[in-house]
Amino acid sequence: MPPRPPSSPSANGQENRTVGHGPARTDEFAWLKLSEEQRNAGVPDAQTRRVIDFLEHENAHTEQVLAPLAQLRQTLYAEMRARIKEDDLGVPYRENGYWYRYRFDPGAEYPVHMRAPVLADKNQVPAVFTDFLDEPALAAEHEFFDLADFEISPGNGLMAYSIDTVGRRLYEIRFRNLATGEDLPDVITHASEGGAFADDRTFFYVRKDRSLRNARVYRHIIGTNPASDEEVFHEKNRAYSCEVYRSRSDRFVVITSESTLSSEHRLLRTDDPMGRFQLLFPRERRHELSIMHAADSADPAGPGTFYLLTNWKARNFRLMQCPGNRTEKSAWTELVPHRTDVLLEDVEVFVDHLVLTERVNGLVHLRIRQISSGREHQVRFNDPAYVAYGGTNPDPDSTKFRYGYSSLTTPSSIFEHDLLAGTDKLLKQQEVEGGYDAAQYMGERIWATAADGVQVPISVVHRRDLPMDGLAPLLLYGYGAYGITVEPVFSSARISLLDRGFVFAIAHVRGGEELGRAWYEDGRMEHKMNSFSDFIACGELLASDGHADPKRIYAMGGSAGGLLVGAAMNMRPDLWDAIVAEVPFVDVVNTMLDPALPLTTGEYDEWGDPRQPDVLQRMLAYSPYDNVHDADYPALLATTGFHDSQVQYWEPAKWVARLREHQMGDRPLLLWTNMEAGHGGATGRFERLQEVARIYAFLLGRAARKGHGTHGMNGM
Repeated sequence: MPPRPPSSPSANGQENRTVGHGPARTDEFAWLKLSEEQRNAGVPDAQTRRVIDFLEHENAHTEQVLAPLAQLRQTLYAEMRARIKEDDLGVPYRENGYWYRYRFDPGAEYPVHMRAPVLADKNQVPAVFTDFLDEPALAAEHEFFDLADFEISPGNGLMAYSIDTVGRRLYEIRFRNLATGEDLPDVITHASEGGAFADDRTFFYVRKDRSLRNARVYRHIIGTNPASDEEVFHEKNRAYSCEVYRSRSDRFVVITSESTLSSEHRLLRTDDPMGRFQLLFPRERRHELSIMHAADSADPAGPGTFYLLTNWKARNFRLMQCPGNRTEKSAWTELVPHRTDVLLEDVEVFVDHLVLTERVNGLVHLRIRQISSGREHQVRFNDPAYVAYGGTNPDPDSTKFRYGYSSLTTPSSIFEHDLLAGTDKLLKQQEVEGGYDAAQYMGERIWATAADGVQVPISVVHRRDLPMDGLAPLLLYGYGAYGITVEPVFSSARISLLDRGFVFAIAHVRGGEELGRAWYEDGRMEHKMNSFSDFIACGELLASDGHADPKRIYAMGGSAGGLLVGAAMNMRPDLWDAIVAEVPFVDVVNTMLDPALPLTTGEYDEWGDPRQPDVLQRMLAYSPYDNVHDADYPALLATTGFHDSQVQYWEPAKWVARLREHQMGDRPLLLWTNMEAGHGGATGRFERLQEVARIYAFLLGRAARKGHGTHGMNGM
């Protein structure tokens, strides 16, 4: 007989009144919040120790509640790991005189990066590659490790690479002599990921401010003390964040500064690395602009051409161009017009071709246009729900375009498309060890009717032999924010759910950009409630049309998707048997009232500024933490990372504590905190499967307990 679960940990609520606009609110669990300094202190103070003890007690409680599923978790982890090819090789790509690729060694959590000089036949891949960045060696002494980026200098002799060993997304940039393999003494701290070489001795990077916003761009001269680096740009508007990168044409270093709804671009010629950045594309309210520079092959030293992906007078974006020396709007000419039914998502510029990534009725289309002739063709796809996207294409002179493709039943694939012939060549498809037969699984695309009559797409996958008789457990996933589309991609880990009789579905709710820019606009700010009602409508449809057992519907979302499922949990606690909320953004009002926190000031255009009374009332209507009430709540597994910089750990901790005070049923409310990680959780390719196994075991345990058959599993 399994051990009796301990009583839930008590957060010992203390009444702390939050004074704001409108009626005063009580936050009895505010003591769980620690400052940045408290979290980073070498010796924890009394409050920090109390919070850590509480979180560790919560972890112990979760483990004991899940103890009857221990064997299932081990089985899930073993079978998910067994599907991953241990000794894997990435597809090589050619850039600036070298071929690059990565490899995974057996048992390794992280890849080793390799390169080899281009041969006389530049299309021939060399047989021997040399290691230049060994992630497993760098990660060996750390509980958490994240390589954000590496950049190679134009002369190929230096590398800049950025790593985070805490999970706070505060990166350390190091430089390596690639001839000797030795790191230089130059070390830059408190940086964002990435940066840009102008030449072999000048590197530009971004430092973060106290709220972890990308705020200041610096110029570093290799071999000098970073403390003396020159600041070249300071983004003073706290609603904006900046980044720096080298243009694909290699002609410019670009500083882009962006808020939710607008952007601007400053440029510096790479042949003038000590010069001043010029503001060529200034910011305008509600104008989002991406720029791409192409050199003129007939006049390599000339100004070239800028291609502009813009929503200026074009809600779904259009493509414009202008001469490199005339960037004012009066010099812009239209190449691809705005269309109300097509979202222009991305553009790749080649010497004589444009590759347009367009989304039509929720699905990606790749359209190829030859610049010189105007002729066009499309790359065709057949799955009912899929995603295609531009791959690694560093060479604008190439006539080959690499793209990625995946569907709910098709493993991740890399294709090479011949821009001239219009043909495709499969370069690599994710290998699923142990055998995988896509014909045994079925992808679908169905539509739910939202409360206001809008049709909401749902992507669905299940075993082909699973009867749609209303008896299967179903996991519904959603996100619905920032215009981010949740793509219907393949997951080898998900096979463990499907083979145990689960249906998996993605609700493409408003707030994403699946159906164009209007789909995003109708799920943000004053329209945010649409995201939640869409998700509930999807759950109701799946419960009634044979896809799911109405008593075994499960919801899952992470970050802003955690807000989605948290709100749906308050609004319809009867619809779900259990909820999984990963790093959930659930304390919306308190977080958006604190401008010292990361992301807050940059997201007023997404959620609103609650210092305005009408916005506060709008947020209070859906904020999961503020809407907890007496109810028979579904079971809950909320996960977080102690060092999370995106959604602070105390949000789910407070939420679970308050839910327990109002739980009228007997279903468990669990909190799991990764004390060594941040927003993305574990980073190793096998390590993260432990987290997936915990979630899947939780769901399978619930399904077995309430289902028509246990599949040999212990219930919970």
